[in-house]
Amino acid sequence: MKPVRIILFFFLLWSISAFAQTQEDTPRNNEGIREFLQRNNRSEYYKQFLELNKGKFGKDNILLLGVKYKLPPSKDQKNVSKTASKSQKKQPEVRKNPLFGKKYENYTVKSQQLKGACFFLSSGHGGPDPGAVGNVDGRTLHEDEYAYDIILRLARRLLEEGAKVYVIIQDASDGIRDEAYLSNNNSETCMGEVIPFGQTARLKQRADKINSLSRKAKEKYKRSIFLHLDSRSQRQQLDVFFYYANGSANGKQLANTMKETFSQQYGNHQPNRGFSGEVSARNLYVLDHTVPVALFSELGNIQNSFDQRRFINVNNRQALANWLCKGLIKDYENSK
Repeated sequence: MKPVRIILFFFLLWSISAFAQTQEDTPRNNEGIREFLQRNNRSEYYKQFLELNKGKFGKDNILLLGVKYKLPPSKDQKNVSKTASKSQKKQPEVRKNPLFGKKYENYTVKSQQLKGACFFLSSGHGGPDPGAVGNVDGRTLHEDEYAYDIILRLARRLLEEGAKVYVIIQDASDGIRDEAYLSNNNSETCMGEVIPFGQTARLKQRADKINSLSRKAKEKYKRSIFLHLDSRSQRQQLDVFFYYANGSANGKQLANTMKETFSQQYGNHQPNRGFSGEVSARNLYVLDHTVPVALFSELGNIQNSFDQRRFINVNNRQALANWLCKGLIKDYENSK
């Protein structure tokens, strides 16, 4: 608590205490109730005064000398009490996560909408594998860098809503970045562990890490989220696709909720655009080998010039994270 808040807090407590000490008074000679109340700035509290002091009056409600009479609380006292109560309400909690980088490491827990939910977030590829590669105006786009930036933005949004979040693939040198072109490196790890070169070994490593963390997590609602960028013909523009594991009813529900959320958001922000993203079951290693309900999302075609704007523009990357967060909030609410 900052010094100014401390001073204000104790001032309010002192004020309430001071008022409490003046809640009683004794009448003066020949002073009637109305005069007594007027002197104590309580003229409008005649009935309340009688109720508070039943049995303390003489005949016809005469005030008795030497008797202490309780005074009803005034409007000023009520206001001070309300102010003190508000000041004691829990202030928004500011937390820090260095993984987000200097600019974004501090975040505020804005709500508890996702309290009791636990998420395992994994961006595609990383380490020795940059994933899909695209080109724009002589600049190279690497799938792992853009998927990682979006996953960090999603992690931050989920934390702001009170969730527990594990970022599985991490890069200590790259926090959330606002540049259009994100430089590539191979410094990503699986929560500190070197990422192996072989594809199956890489996928097994992150699935095993998620399952290990999931066994320790006490939350009932657990979801694994895998984000990737697709690579297809340059002419093929894609909306966001959502995949779930075969036979996973909860995974299917999550994927459909995400599709509905994205369709609604595009309807709000680009009403004439439409949304053609699809939901389907897929036999993917991380979907089949991850214990928590899993969602695998392809965010667009890194080769297509229209889809590339979805990744290059920082506002679009943040929008993707925001919409994914909205979909997860809806899914969490539907699971209760």
